[in-house]
Amino acid sequence: MDEARAGAVPFVEPRGPRLLRDLRDAADLRGAGRNGAGHRRLRRPGCHRADDPVRGRGAFALYGPAQRSARAIDRRRYRRQSVSGRDRVAPASRSPGCRGTGTTMNDPTGLKGLYSEIAPYAHGMLDVGDGHRVYWERCGTPGGRPAVFLHGGPGGGCSPAHRRLFDPAIYDVLLFDQRGCGRSTPHAELEANTTWHLVADIERLRAMVGAEAWLVFGGSWGSTLALAYAETHPARVDALVLRGIYTLTKAELSWYYQFGVSEMFPDKWERFLAPISPAERGDMMMAYRRRLVSDDPAEQLAAAQAWSLWEGETITLMPSAELTADFSDPHFAIAFARIENHFFVHAGWLEEGQLLRDAHRLKGIPGEIIHGRYDMPCPARIAWELHKGWPDADLHLVEGAGHAFNEPGILDRLIRATDRFGRQG
Repeated sequence: MDEARAGAVPFVEPRGPRLLRDLRDAADLRGAGRNGAGHRRLRRPGCHRADDPVRGRGAFALYGPAQRSARAIDRRRYRRQSVSGRDRVAPASRSPGCRGTGTTMNDPTGLKGLYSEIAPYAHGMLDVGDGHRVYWERCGTPGGRPAVFLHGGPGGGCSPAHRRLFDPAIYDVLLFDQRGCGRSTPHAELEANTTWHLVADIERLRAMVGAEAWLVFGGSWGSTLALAYAETHPARVDALVLRGIYTLTKAELSWYYQFGVSEMFPDKWERFLAPISPAERGDMMMAYRRRLVSDDPAEQLAAAQAWSLWEGETITLMPSAELTADFSDPHFAIAFARIENHFFVHAGWLEEGQLLRDAHRLKGIPGEIIHGRYDMPCPARIAWELHKGWPDADLHLVEGAGHAFNEPGILDRLIRATDRFGRQG
């Protein structure tokens, strides 16, 4: 990337040059931010799937270079494939039951990848009240193992790539765009849009599909929403898959929007500061709030793009020009920034530390917690604390990975988790 590369400090990994080479090669699979939207091109393994038992799973497991092949990733074995297009639907000619990538004969790393592209077998709009209509879609096998996917942001919306995190021969998965974003209407609306409105929407959708209980999958903000839902309705959750744990405490929000990540990305932080006057910089979230709810559309959009770009350029281990372009898109940025800032200024309408405090309510629910060691927006300590309060879950700290769901080690663990619960379901 032009501006992002200028004056950048090269990444140095103390584990040695081999890991550094692996990380640079693995950057071909970098992608989605907390909104869960991948960038426009993703390198992935081929389509032949082979059985491969979960390796090294336990109460606490580290996934890193020691589990990789001694060879670096051969980039020539990968081909580009679109994972973006937030409003694009995969070709309807795809069979809902087709199987796609997992561990492949040609993959020297042994990492699992996304299943094949798939089109929804049903979709629609659900009137959830308060003037909101929520877009939903169902993918996989009708009557299969029920699951719901919760996207990130908040305000990010679902992408076709998210359908491919589940084996379509086993799962009947529901995906939906949360209030105000993606294909839901009205676009970028803040009224009647809180964590608890979304928790109620999940219950409406569960009743709509007729599931007594289902697997809940959420990453980043999606993990926040999944925890809020599961702690409120534990009887309706039979398994949890959580990535990039975020609980909206003051410390987490300050780390990303006031002081912390700013020290890792000083060049990008300067661009984030630029729209805000020096007198307002003591509270960046509130300063942006004033602009994002402004009556001036031009001021709103400028703030939205600056807010969105800060995230888009700090959530992957290696930089991505495509991801920068996605997060700069005006239609995406205005909903993403307005809704995310709205939720974060109000700390998600959660009591301080509520989600960790109430983790005991998850007792008896099996789960997997998957978190990148170098996740900038979401400190790994929160995943560690959640695991201590919820011992029924397995924790995987993924070495050589940031925040994005489709970074190789993270994606591998996510696919293994959905495969595991698909077999058990």
